[in-house]
Amino acid sequence: MVTGNKFKQIFQFVIGLIVFLCMGNILFSDRFEKRVYVNTDGNELPYRLIKPKTLDEKEKYPLVILLHGIGERGDDNEAQLKWGAKEFVAEENMEKYPCFLAVPQCPINDFWASALRALSRDFKMSEEPTQALRMVLEIVIALQDEFSQIDPDRLYITGLSMGGFGAWEAIQRKPDLFAAAVPICGGGDVSKADRLTKLPIWIFHGAEDQLVNPKWSRDMFEAIKKAGGNPKYTEYPGVGHHSWVPAYSDPELFEWLFSQKKNP
Repeated sequence: MVTGNKFKQIFQFVIGLIVFLCMGNILFSDRFEKRVYVNTDGNELPYRLIKPKTLDEKEKYPLVILLHGIGERGDDNEAQLKWGAKEFVAEENMEKYPCFLAVPQCPINDFWASALRALSRDFKMSEEPTQALRMVLEIVIALQDEFSQIDPDRLYITGLSMGGFGAWEAIQRKPDLFAAAVPICGGGDVSKADRLTKLPIWIFHGAEDQLVNPKWSRDMFEAIKKAGGNPKYTEYPGVGHHSWVPAYSDPELFEWLFSQKKNP
């Protein structure tokens, strides 16, 4: 039997834990600078940016673009930090792999990938990217103009779910821009696989994904190999849609990603 005092202690512990977790989330998000990119047409895209803890003017640092999933669309400039960002800015990773990390937020009425906008299941890219993806690619250039410490030979892109599709489309449109890509539970245009034969790519998917068929990652993996490329592919047995959780928790992913360079 739980006594009144015991219940009070449990209640206070639970409340304290909730407050602690909430404060942790606040402190985490506060580490990211809130920004809004405005292009020459006056269109806006919110994004968050974190810089290396110690920014040496004489050093060069990678830039990572992290694209969120469909559930984090909006304009609060907050929801996009839900998945992936915490792993990149974990103390151990930031000490070992200092980088610029930009996390844009897609508007509620747009998508990172044109195939999703058209509700296409063959993932054929349209002639033009979505406005959201076009602005992401513009942010990559704008940040390089702003920060001379960003290494143009170490630009990386990753994304999960809708962001996985976006990462595929970004590298298929701009295969020479990035040094490496990590698309998670997404899919791309297999007819454009020959553009990706020289780009280091590590693909992740859950074998039991009921939302995004793992076949679409497998198809991209096989198409790039057939075209002469050498991508990496990890498929998690028994894992559903949230394959980004084990992927971003894998130290080997960070070691691999930050070792990639366009002109070694």
